[in-house]
Amino acid sequence: MNRTVRDNAEASRYEIFEDGRLAGFTDYKITGKKIAFNHTETLDGFTGRGVAGHLIAEELADARRRNLAVLPFCPVVRGRIARQPEEHLDLVLIEDRQRFDLPA
Repeated sequence: MNRTVRDNAEASRYEIFEDGRLAGFTDYKITGKKIAFNHTETLDGFTGRGVAGHLIAEELADARRRNLAVLPFCPVVRGRIARQPEEHLDLVLIEDRQRFDLPA
C-alpha cells in the first residue's frame, strides 16, 4: 500500500491518496501565519485503516516546516495534538490553547 499526502492549495485542503485513490482530506484556511484545520474526512472504504492519522501527522509536519501556528478547529486534529502534546502542542500558540481545551 502506497500513501501520499499533498497540499491542494487551490481547494484549501490536504489530501491523502492510497494507491492513487483519494482516501481522505482535511479542509484548512490560512490567515497570516496561522493555519486553521476545519474538517477532516476519511472517504468510504478507507475508514479504520489509519488514513486520518497519517494525513494529520503529515499536515502538522507541513505546518511546522512552513512555520505556521495551528488552529485545530477539527476535533480529529485537536485530538491528535491532545494525545501527543510533546510532538505537536507547540504548534498551537499559548494564547490559543484555552479556546481548544489544550494545556497551556
